[in-house]
Amino acid sequence: MTEHAEHSWSDPAHVEEYLDRMDHLAPRAQGEAALAELLPADPRLVLDLGCGDGRVSALVLAARPSIEQVVAVDISPPMLAHARERFAGDRRVEVREGDLEAPVVGIGPRDLVVSGFAIHHVTDERKQTLFAEVLDLLEPGGTFANLEVVASPTPALHATFLEAIGRAHDDPGDVLAPVDRQLEWLRDVGFGEVDCLWKWRGFALLVGQKPTA
Repeated sequence: MTEHAEHSWSDPAHVEEYLDRMDHLAPRAQGEAALAELLPADPRLVLDLGCGDGRVSALVLAARPSIEQVVAVDISPPMLAHARERFAGDRRVEVREGDLEAPVVGIGPRDLVVSGFAIHHVTDERKQTLFAEVLDLLEPGGTFANLEVVASPTPALHATFLEAIGRAHDDPGDVLAPVDRQLEWLRDVGFGEVDCLWKWRGFALLVGQKPTA
């Protein structure tokens, strides 16, 4: 994550503007519904990478009562404050400060790893190493579900996407990669059952499963 990007997500005003805009965006809700539909039947241990205000963690907890623990990680102090407020008193959720640029360590095996609109803030090289770290964390048969902002096929389509989500320009910290390239990276590190299971303009749900053998 760039220095400018880190600074912007440390700015409470920037975070509040983002949450207000995204909370009411219908396509985001559609992507989250697609994520909820594909969750494994009885996950117990979950990691949420770039948890923001905890919206995806809350979605997963509501969809799967079997969950015993969610570790929710983010670097933004205002986002972490929102997440801690959301999950105050919920012993299933541990909210941690953590940078997606750093190796994912100190977290035991997971049945499920999720991320919502976060991984596009790191470089393409880091995306690939992060995918490999997620694979290592997952139990055999575990699922990785990444609801993400992705590169549009053309500049004109990207401009249309930005207009549709109420933005005049990209966030300086965005490093957008095409869907097909990210699916290839997931396969390259060893994920199976890799697919894009939902897409709307520049939003996509990218999914892979750790092989059982």
